[in-house]
Amino acid sequence: MLDLSIIIVNWNVRDLLDKCLASLLATDFAFTDAAADERPRAEIIVVDCASADGSAEMLREKYPLVTLLPQAENIGFTRGNNLGIAQARGAFLLLLNPDTEVHPDSLGIMLGYLRQQPTVGIVGPHTLNSDGSHQSTRRRFPSLLTGIVESTWLAPWAPARLDARYRMLDTADDAVVAADWVQGSALMLRREVYADIGGLDTGFTMYFEEMDFCRRAKAKGWQVRYHGGAVITHHGGKSSEQSAAATQIHFQRSKLRYFRKHHGLGAYWILRANLLLQFGWQLALEAVKGALGHKRPLRVQRVRRYWQALRSGLKAQ
Repeated sequence: MLDLSIIIVNWNVRDLLDKCLASLLATDFAFTDAAADERPRAEIIVVDCASADGSAEMLREKYPLVTLLPQAENIGFTRGNNLGIAQARGAFLLLLNPDTEVHPDSLGIMLGYLRQQPTVGIVGPHTLNSDGSHQSTRRRFPSLLTGIVESTWLAPWAPARLDARYRMLDTADDAVVAADWVQGSALMLRREVYADIGGLDTGFTMYFEEMDFCRRAKAKGWQVRYHGGAVITHHGGKSSEQSAAATQIHFQRSKLRYFRKHHGLGAYWILRANLLLQFGWQLALEAVKGALGHKRPLRVQRVRRYWQALRSGLKAQ
């Protein structure tokens, strides 16, 4: 069995994927079964979701060592990762976004930590933005109030302590700390965790799937850690940026699915009603501003986005 399988789900980010793969090949891992030295053995599996930017062609020409699983359509992050995991041969698995670059020793640090800590099932790295600033990727599980305000227009008026607790701002960025969940842009796990709880919940098209996954793992007794000494750079959301309105709808629907699944129908209905009211208020406000001639093209774009959200009903899948 290989030491590590790296699964990447790609959609139309060829150039970033190229940089990601180059960073992986610069680590101290052997990406071929024929290697004669004693470096840890790893494989890279890329699930390409019908990219139209030449991603698959680039992989075949430049990275023949990569196992390419081309798809006829965009099957999404959760289905794509599950497909990759099913093909993986590693004792440990790394779910990695294509818009990331791993620092040379990061994979070794995370792998070594999991080997030394048998009760830890999942570990996530210290993540940097493209400019080198810290990107918050460790979390506690959200309360219902967090769900109501997160990524809505209410967020700036929420109590500071609510966000601080959720984002674990009481812990150091370079520390190794217990977390409830870590961001799925780079998430390493033991194969035993997958055997215990299965793959990602495909009801989450995108967003909240890693929170749900970590919650299910913790329910089985596995611990989750954030490792501040393992560093990656995450250029952030480049696939989802291609459809802003759809991304917002996916985010809120996934949020609702998470709360229905783990907090019950009461929390789900309270949250859904609140989000629909917020979208309705924002639509009306943007429509009035547009009618008054204030940044009309921007207002039209926002009205369309909020209308799409309302028309979807934000029903959890």
